[in-house]
Amino acid sequence: MTTLYGIKNCDTIKKARRWLEAHAIDYTFHDFRQDGLDKNQLESWVDELGWEVLLNKRGLMWRKVSPEQKANIDKASAIRLLLEEPAMIKRPVLDLGEQRIVGFSDERYQAIFT
Repeated sequence: MTTLYGIKNCDTIKKARRWLEAHAIDYTFHDFRQDGLDKNQLESWVDELGWEVLLNKRGLMWRKVSPEQKANIDKASAIRLLLEEPAMIKRPVLDLGEQRIVGFSDERYQAIFT
């Protein structure tokens, strides 16, 4: 089963959901804010993808992080930060079962699902 992880009011999530629905792809949506984020799952994503891929440094929440935290960010501190504020995870995270994909583009989803 395909699972789309993110936050329901995120514009990129809305685009990904519209794309999946328009192409009749069966999926489950997991909202980080409503459904939470499991530490073990996040750690496995970090091991697979790297914390640098998952940490959204372009978002509003990153701007709120102290300069000291930003200067000393590493795997462990990134995991703590993402667990405290899941909105800092780049979205969407598309879980295909055997593989996770971060971000959305029409072309990428087309390549995955066709």
